[in-house]
This record gives sequence, C-alpha cells and structure tokens, in this order.
Amino acid sequence: MHPVTLNPSSFFRRIPLAPHQMRDRLTRNEDAIVLCHLGVPRLDREQWSLTIDGLVERPLTLRFNDLERYPKALVTSFHQCAGNPLRPFEPTRRVCNITWGGVRLADLLADCRVTPRAEYVWSYGADFGEFDGVGIDAYVKDLPIARLEADALVAYEMNGDALPAEHGFPARLVVPGFYGTNSVKWLTRVTLAESRASGPFTTRWYNDPVLDDTGRETGKTKPVWSIAPESLIVSPAPHEIVERSLEQQIWGWAWADGGVESVHVRLEDEAAWLPAELEPARGREWQRFSIVWRPRHPGTVVLASRAKANNGARQPVSGQRNAIYSVPVTVI
Repeated sequence: MHPVTLNPSSFFRRIPLAPHQMRDRLTRNEDAIVLCHLGVPRLDREQWSLTIDGLVERPLTLRFNDLERYPKALVTSFHQCAGNPLRPFEPTRRVCNITWGGVRLADLLADCRVTPRAEYVWSYGADFGEFDGVGIDAYVKDLPIARLEADALVAYEMNGDALPAEHGFPARLVVPGFYGTNSVKWLTRVTLAESRASGPFTTRWYNDPVLDDTGRETGKTKPVWSIAPESLIVSPAPHEIVERSLEQQIWGWAWADGGVESVHVRLEDEAAWLPAELEPARGREWQRFSIVWRPRHPGTVVLASRAKANNGARQPVSGQRNAIYSVPVTVI
C-alpha cells in the first residue's frame, strides 16, 4: 500500500505558453510545462528520503537536510517534454528554459563508491497508478551512468524557489539535454545496475524505431534520451499581419543536446533556406536566432525555421517529434 497521497491522482498536464508567447529567456515557474503521467504526489519534505543502492560499495539513505550539506550547483538548461508516448512522433513544442539548483548527482555517487560493473542508473519517482490501462507501482526510468555523472542534478530549487509540487517537490532528477521524461520527479530512489530497467516507461513507451538510410524501420528501437535539434519562431506570431516593404525581425529559440550549430529560416521562397544569426551557446540554455525580412508581395507567407545540431543532425521536415515549426503570416 502506498503511503503517498496523489492530487490530482491521474494523468495531468498544463501547457501555459504557445511558441509566440515564449519571449523571455528564462521561463517563469508558473509558465513552465507540466506533464504528470500518474498524478502529483504530495510529499512532506521532513519525511522524504532518497535511497542510493545497487552496485555501490556504500548504500546511502539521505534526508532533505543531508542534501543541503553538499555543495550547491546551479544549471540553466532548456527543458523539453518528449510528447505523448502514445503518439511519439507528434510535435508538441513543449519547452522552457529553467535555472535549477541542487546537488550534482556525481557528488552523491562519489560518496556511494559506485562499482565498475555499473553501467546504468535507475531512478524511481513517488508517483504510481495507471497509465493507458497499465498498472504502475512506481515511475521508473534509466540512463547511462556516464551521462548522469557529467551534469545531472538532484534538484530542489527551480528559478531560486523550492520546487512546486507539480515539478517534483521536494527533489527531482534533472538531466540537461535529455527529454523531460528522463528527469524523474518526486525522486525517492536511485539504483546502480548493469542493465536497463524493465518497467513500461523504459520498454513499452519512450522508445523510437531505428530507421535505415532509406527511412524504413529496422525492427530495432532506441530510448528517447538525447534531445534532437529543434527550433521555433517566437515573432511574428501565427496569423500576424505584417506590412510589405517594412523590415520585420523574425526571431526565436533553437536547442539541441550538445548545442546548435546553425539555424536557417524559410521566407517567401519556399525552396530557399536563409542562414539566421545565431547567438553563441551559453551552457545548456536555448539559443536565440534572428533574421531581418522585408516582405515583397502581399498574401499569405508560411515562415519556418530549421536547426542543425553540432553533431550534424538537422530538424526533419515532417514525421518526427522535432519536425520543423512553421508560422503563417499575412502580408498587406
């Protein structure tokens, strides 16, 4: 029997901002995306604990005040939902840019003395219930240990404030550059293991088919971990009216695990992608891009942006969760 109260006690989401409303570099807590598969646990900070076990020489159980004794780390990072696991290739544009505060997971693992056999970290949330007809005892995800030791946090602050309940209070995992499904909220346990976890959120959902060079499925799958290159146009807004012959600044945000190399924007010529100005990378934050456009002809123009990651990957035109984003405007 679970001692934790869920409120709400089922799937819950809140998407406060459309892309054209994402004007601020740092997203306010009340404007950050919320998606909870199983509900929102209501936890008491004084009763909460985090257990680290598995392939470690020294298992630990930490209370909240134990976390506060470790050096505090701050990481500002884009944070993106991978979308509905039942419709994995449907673009959602659910993204924000947050400053997280907490303890580096690497510091906690160092105190546990992880054994050489450990290759994966399983993380457990306090949420439980039913999703798509499947009973879930606990929300469990896994990640390669090398990535988690790099810059992952056990976070207890969001933009300088204590985590709101729906964002994982009192502590959550934050994995910059990985889709939000991997940043387990209401974190209660971390287990070091040789293999991947066998739960439904690691085997049934959040696995993409591997495609061959022709775009056909190979029958293999890959976990939804690293965030693929993506961009969105903030201004102009969809269906905005712009005047012909007047300069318009088109701008937006681009992001990818490992950073963005370039962004191209499509204007009136549907066959031409023009290079936008892209600000230098600032750690794990999203990057602002812009281009000046002087419309030439009246009518409807569909603007679009396309990001290229530092690893060479580009946004696909369609068919993937990170497909290009387009904005129709009217030129008068």
